[in-house]
Amino acid sequence: GPGMHPYDGRVVTNFIMQALAGEDITIYGDGSQTRSFAFVDDTVEALIRFMYQEETVGPMNIGNPNEFTVKELAELVIELVGSSSKIVYLPLPGDDPKQRRPDISRARKYLDWEPEIQLREGLTKTIKYFRELDLRKYKKPTPHTAHKNTEGERAVDQRRQA
Repeated sequence: GPGMHPYDGRVVTNFIMQALAGEDITIYGDGSQTRSFAFVDDTVEALIRFMYQEETVGPMNIGNPNEFTVKELAELVIELVGSSSKIVYLPLPGDDPKQRRPDISRARKYLDWEPEIQLREGLTKTIKYFRELDLRKYKKPTPHTAHKNTEGERAVDQRRQA
């Protein structure tokens, strides 16, 4: 949501920044892996409730249990930005999870909490925030090798640099 660094490397930020720039949106794998996205306001509310309750201790999931494929996220970002970006697919890193979906049953039970802001609304707010940023104040990341897990991908990168 608002307040995120435009180059923090997270999937939502990456997709929004790529779409705003009209660049290709990069998906690792076929895009069928799922993710769950929580908006910052919901996360803060859950953390505050957790801090002020005394009924339980220990770990508690406070994410959003609604799952979306990475491809669905990319398509929704392109739609909401109104971008001409295309989706491109690169090899999936070996350590990338196929599914991420938190079980928030403890948060419901002990905090009487569940997320209120769903993906479309959260993306709309986040896109507005990124559109209004003065990107001159932010440093782009240096090239890294986080997704360089195959010889084939290194070859693709070398061709791009040539």
